[in-house]
Amino acid sequence: MTKRRHFSRGRACAFAATLLIGLSLTGCHPVAANDAPPADPADVALIEQAMKEVQKSYVQPVQPGQLATGALKGMLSRLDPHSDYMDEREYRDLMSTTSGQFGGIGIEISVDEGVPQVLSAIDGSPAAAAGLNPGDRITKADGQALVGLDIEEVVRRLRGNPGTPVVLTIARAGRPQFDVKLTRAIVKVDSVKAALQPGRIGYIRISTFDENTAVELRAAIAKLKQQAGGSFAGFILDLRNDAGGLLDTAIEVAADFLDSGTVVTTRGREPDENRVYDAPPNGDLLRGVPMVVLINGASASASEIVAGALQDDHRATIMGTRSFGKGSVQSIIPIAGHGALRLTTALYYTPSGRSIQGQGITPDIVVNLPKEQQVANALMTYESDLAGSLRPTGPLAPTDKNKPPPPPPNPGGDHPIDPAVLGTAKDAQLIAAIDYLKKHPRTAAR
Repeated sequence: MTKRRHFSRGRACAFAATLLIGLSLTGCHPVAANDAPPADPADVALIEQAMKEVQKSYVQPVQPGQLATGALKGMLSRLDPHSDYMDEREYRDLMSTTSGQFGGIGIEISVDEGVPQVLSAIDGSPAAAAGLNPGDRITKADGQALVGLDIEEVVRRLRGNPGTPVVLTIARAGRPQFDVKLTRAIVKVDSVKAALQPGRIGYIRISTFDENTAVELRAAIAKLKQQAGGSFAGFILDLRNDAGGLLDTAIEVAADFLDSGTVVTTRGREPDENRVYDAPPNGDLLRGVPMVVLINGASASASEIVAGALQDDHRATIMGTRSFGKGSVQSIIPIAGHGALRLTTALYYTPSGRSIQGQGITPDIVVNLPKEQQVANALMTYESDLAGSLRPTGPLAPTDKNKPPPPPPNPGGDHPIDPAVLGTAKDAQLIAAIDYLKKHPRTAAR
C-alpha cells in the first residue's frame, strides 16, 4: 500500500464532515502505512472460493472486477458509517470537491440505514430553490432506487453536468412520496454570510468549511466592524445547519477567535494518529468582544470542532440545541491504480478531552425552536442513531471526567429549522442570542 497522500495544500487533513454532494472533506495526513500482520490464508481462500462460485453460478454474468470492488466496499462499510472503498472514479470525484464550486444540485446528505437523507440545501442552489428540506429522504433519482446504495454511488447519481435535469423522489413525513425536478448547475458556495444586527452586534453564518471560508470570514469581520463604527458590542457565529468541511479551515476559523491554545486533538490506535492542533498566539480578531456560537442537530464535525474549542476556552457562550456528534477522523489511503480507502483512523476531542464522537457539543444555554419555525414532520438524526456508529471506549474514551454527558435529545425531538427562517429577523434562536449579548455583555466574553 502506498503512503497516504498530501492534499489540501499539503497540510494535515482528515475527514471532518458528513459527506456532501460535491463538498466536504478534510483529507489525510501523510503517514506511511505500517506493516500489518499478513491476512489469514484461510480467509483469503474463503473469499476466493466465494468469488469463484458467484462467477460460476450467479444467474447473470458478473463483470470483471465487480466482485472485488463489492467485497472491498462491503468490508469497509461494515466497520462504521464513514469508512468505505472508493474506486478510481469516486476517488477523482472526491479530490475535486474542496474548491467551493462544483456541478450538482447543492445538497448536503448523510445515509441513514441505507436511505439518503438531506442535511441541508446549500443557499442559492437548485435544491434550495426547489424547496428541499432537512430530513427529506431521497428514495429515487430518475426512477432508479437509491435506497441501499453507498454514499459515493448516491453522490455519483445525483451529480452531473450543469444544465442536465434530474428527478428526485422524496419521502417527507406527513405526506405521500412526491417527485421534484431539478436542473443541475455550477454551485458556488458562499460559505460566509454576514449582517450587522441592532446594537452593533456582528452576525456571521458559516454554511460550510471550504478552502475559501477563512479568508471570507476575515473579510466579513472587517466589513462589519467598519459598519459598526470600528468596534462590536457583541458577536454571533452561526454554525447551524453546517455539516462540516475541511479540518484545516475549522482550525483557522477557531484560531481567529483564540489567542493561543489547543483547538482539537485526535487519538487513534497508531501513535501517528495522536495529534494536537493549536491556535497561534495573538490570533483573536475580536479580543474582548462578547461572543455567542449558535449550533443545532445539523451542526457536524468541523462545526463541532470550532464550537467545542470556543466553549472549552470560555471564549464564547454556546446556544441552540445539541450538535450532530460526528467526531471520527477518516484518512484517505490511495491504492495505486485502484482508487483509495476511506478509513476511520482516529477520533476528535475538544481541548479539555471531551469526545465529540456520538456525543456532540451540548449548548451552555439550550434554545429550542418554536413549532412554527420547524420543518414540519421532520426530526434530526444524530451520529449516535446511525447503525454501526463508533463508541469511544478503552484508550479512546474521553479524558475529561469533570464534564457530565450530554443530555438526551429533547423529549419532542430536535426538529430542523426552516431554512427560510435561518438568520432572518424572525429567527427565534438568533433573537435569543442577540438578547443574551445585550443582557450579559461580560458573561459572554472570557
